[in-house]
Amino acid sequence: MSDACCGPREEQPTEVEADHGPQRLWQVRELRFAAVAAALLAAGWLVGLTGADRIGTVLQLASAVVGAATFAPGALRNVLRRRVGVGTLMTVAAIGAVALGQITEAAMLGVLFSIAEGLEHYAIARTRRGLRALLGLVPPTATVLRDGTEVRLSPDELVLGDRMVLRPGERAATDGVIRAGHTSMDLSAITGESVPVEAGVGAVVHAGAINGGGAIEVEVTALAADSSLARIVHIVEEAQERKGTGQRLADRIARPLVPAIMVLAVAIAGFGALLGDPVLWLERALVVLVAASPCALAISVPLTVVAAVGAASRQGALVKGGAALEELGRVGTVALDKTGTLTRNTPQVVAVVAARGSSRDDVVDAAASLEARSEHPLARAILAAAGEVRPAEEVTAVPGHGLRGQRDGTPLRLGKPGWVDPGPLAGEVERLQAAGATVVLVERDDALLGAIAVRDELRSEAGEVVSRLHELDIGTAMLTGDNTRTATALATRAGITEVHAELLPEDKATLVTRLRNGRGIAMVGDGVNDAPALATADVGIAMGAMGTDVAIETADVALMGEDLRHLPQVLAHARHARRVMLQNVGLSLAIIGVLIPLAAFGVLGLATVVFIHEFAEVLVIANAIRAAKSTPLPEVTATTPPAPQALNLTVVGAPKQNGSGCCDAC
Repeated sequence: MSDACCGPREEQPTEVEADHGPQRLWQVRELRFAAVAAALLAAGWLVGLTGADRIGTVLQLASAVVGAATFAPGALRNVLRRRVGVGTLMTVAAIGAVALGQITEAAMLGVLFSIAEGLEHYAIARTRRGLRALLGLVPPTATVLRDGTEVRLSPDELVLGDRMVLRPGERAATDGVIRAGHTSMDLSAITGESVPVEAGVGAVVHAGAINGGGAIEVEVTALAADSSLARIVHIVEEAQERKGTGQRLADRIARPLVPAIMVLAVAIAGFGALLGDPVLWLERALVVLVAASPCALAISVPLTVVAAVGAASRQGALVKGGAALEELGRVGTVALDKTGTLTRNTPQVVAVVAARGSSRDDVVDAAASLEARSEHPLARAILAAAGEVRPAEEVTAVPGHGLRGQRDGTPLRLGKPGWVDPGPLAGEVERLQAAGATVVLVERDDALLGAIAVRDELRSEAGEVVSRLHELDIGTAMLTGDNTRTATALATRAGITEVHAELLPEDKATLVTRLRNGRGIAMVGDGVNDAPALATADVGIAMGAMGTDVAIETADVALMGEDLRHLPQVLAHARHARRVMLQNVGLSLAIIGVLIPLAAFGVLGLATVVFIHEFAEVLVIANAIRAAKSTPLPEVTATTPPAPQALNLTVVGAPKQNGSGCCDAC
């Protein structure tokens, strides 16, 4: 049972349980004791039918002792430490039943309570074992080049800088970077995505990835114990212990309920003795102890969280605990960043328009010189389109606008239309923006050189994702720093009708608060540039977080893969888990509320109450395990989004005095 129920376990794990928990039901200690106790109880009943009542009674008493052995010793130790739990209530009830001559009922209590406790232990071990199985993706040995010779080593023996040799079909033992060869990597077991990823020299390889093509050499960049896969397992195991509102509520009810039940039982026995037969009311008090025990309530939420978080991790989504899971299940609106979330985050130069008197090369060369040391996605696209780049000097970012600097004493400027006057190119700028491109203008010595159009293509699954979110009755909104026309064009293609454009990071955070509108809101971004909005939202979701420490550590939910369909998948999964939590809490409270008066007035005896109480606990356990159900993503299918309604468009035009350069277009 959980600590709130029976106190912490103190028994040493068996050899089988030490590493992975019980693999089979018969390996669970409580279930083995319950089986022996049930056999003794059945034998006592059969012997009693033959007339050997004394032998039958001894066998039934032995059954009660064996059944109570799973919880009575721990309960007594907890009492000595001034802690009481459900184990204490059950121990008192079992001893009282034996003292009153109800040995059969005491034995049934021990058998059924041990079965329920054993099933809970097995269910938790099973869900945790499924998570730890991720570490089984790491191969037992790795081939390494040392002194020109291939050597097979344990992953724990790998050191930074080692060259691993991965042949087709082999798994990576730890994280690294490809130094020789070209292949396709299968990350399906880690990210939940079935499509292999092409990888060549310089590409990052994650632990557990399968080499699906040619032989490659990978330089080790992380020890096996610190690999991305090991970090994921560690983070999720910690997350499973974090409590959400529902779990804290269940704990607040369960903890004071145990001593309150003992007081109630004493009161029933005391007042009943004054009104009638003391023995009769003492029996009823013992029945109340069992009827009101909050075991099912104490485990109703924690077991659901363990099952749901573990299942999500196996589908490529890290949910950071019960609080994040519950908030995710309440989400009614999703705000999506454009660049890297709805788009592929691989922008390319699609057009260069030169002004009169300048050439295409002049425009690209000037822009590349300003962007030479920038990490902005648009900068990478411009640099890729340029040849050899000679960096400009004294480059400074003008927040929300662009960059300025100089080369050979001549001032240069690059930025968004409005900050740089498009002049005669205004028509071309509007046409390119309407086609979904981000346009920057380039000036040299206050004279317009030209315009560069960069476009980041919409993800192929974006329309399908938006349609699926709408099917879940979840509203969508695009938040972007890009220009209005580009944002509108992409939103229309994706099926999003609410667009907020030309935003700075702090504008996004403010809008997230406005969009909440009484419903839970999730912000989906890259985990770094959208940090204010991710922190402001009820749930911050980082996209494509595999190998990104900042995203994994800071987001409430981290989607490890690049397939945006993980978003509606994890939202639907969280809603299902939240429904299971509410069902379990409701059933647990209903059982307690119904059984207490029936037990107090003698309608139900001890044996009946024990059976109903433990059967309800088994139902809660079985229902909680349903939260582990998840559906793998199918192959990507091209879908045509429904014709959008009129756009709800907001443009924020007031410049702010901070930003990250390059127009803050993303």
